[in-house]
Amino acid sequence: MTVADSDRTDAGASARAEAPAAARADAPRAATPCGVRATARVTAAPDGRGGTALPVLAGDGPLALRRVRADGTWARALLVGAMSGPLGGDRFAVEAAVRSGARLRLGSVAATLALPGRHGDAARHGVRLTVDDDADLHWLPEQLIAAEGSDLAVTTYAELAPRARLVLREEQVLGRAGDAAPGRLTSRLRVHRAGRVLLDQELACGPGAPGGWDGPAVLAGHRALGQLVVVRPEFADGPPTARLLGDHAALTPLAGPAALVQVLGADALEVRRVLDGALDGLLG
Repeated sequence: MTVADSDRTDAGASARAEAPAAARADAPRAATPCGVRATARVTAAPDGRGGTALPVLAGDGPLALRRVRADGTWARALLVGAMSGPLGGDRFAVEAAVRSGARLRLGSVAATLALPGRHGDAARHGVRLTVDDDADLHWLPEQLIAAEGSDLAVTTYAELAPRARLVLREEQVLGRAGDAAPGRLTSRLRVHRAGRVLLDQELACGPGAPGGWDGPAVLAGHRALGQLVVVRPEFADGPPTARLLGDHAALTPLAGPAALVQVLGADALEVRRVLDGALDGLLG
């Protein structure tokens, strides 16, 4: 799905006109020759009645945040794409903070589609998650699709207190149906707990990536991949057991109260099915 720059400018102007003035004043945004810059922010905190409030819920340009119906003590919010992107040269960011005693489920309404820009620049999409002691965050966005000709660098950083709980899911699809080749995708995931590194890994694939990315040691010809990180203090007493979850999926306990699930699949549905089954088992 290709959208002309003029369409993006019109859509962005409409989205900004509807946004609250205070949110527009604080949020960094710019439509420059190099692309669009936008940030979405959410903060979850106890509401004093046993539930969770969202004192900060602000989006900008292509990143709109919407509160949805709470689920018991959990607050819920979704990212809604107000325009296409990221395109080459765009800089998107998502920042979520969960305060002690709060519980937040954060996701997205639809998949994110990375597209090429007019100038050949790479796009960047950063996610920063902060979870305090005795707080829960489930970060469960829909898939990221790297369309032919796109170039996207994704970085996800989670900073956890010692008694924080986290569920983090990432799913990536290389190319759309009918694409002759996938886009280039570089993805880095870092999780720090109590000031120490729990996980730090990076994957680069697609045209221009280091050789071997499509070989048997990395993707082995698959075009969909996903991973799930689950951090729970209870795992310190009974860590999950390392095991295969299929021909191209595995669960690995990390050096901390956490587990990592990694999956390769022929398509996004196959990857989601394995990750959902693994999550059900890890959460009991």
